[in-house]
Amino acid sequence: MRASPLNKVMEEEEQGIDMTPMLDVVFIMLIFFIVTASFVKESGIDVNRPDAPTAVQKDRANILIAISDSGEVWIDKRRVDIRAVQANVERLKAENPQGSVVIQADKEADVDTLIKVMDASRAAGAYDVSIAAND
Repeated sequence: MRASPLNKVMEEEEQGIDMTPMLDVVFIMLIFFIVTASFVKESGIDVNRPDAPTAVQKDRANILIAISDSGEVWIDKRRVDIRAVQANVERLKAENPQGSVVIQADKEADVDTLIKVMDASRAAGAYDVSIAAND
């Protein structure tokens, strides 16, 4: 008995490996890793923070503000004018209402700038304001 062309095509398809289940597993793993990954937020500059032996680790610091030794204020890797801190914190607070503010001030930063940033953060509605230090 002679094989029909239809049977020949069906036999060729059965010889290949079906990749669909493996692709499904890889796709599900990719989604799992994306969802569970913790994204590290950075303020934009490296700050030489002061030492504090009683410093406590803060888990949910979503709004990071950095103050350099020359008095520059950085939020989300952008240099910000001191007068625009309140508007930026309001915007970030609207995106994440549970977020707290952490100010990373350099050891040599001006205390006046630090106080202005703290006041602007509180005026923006962020009452949970902390100052970062090395422990």
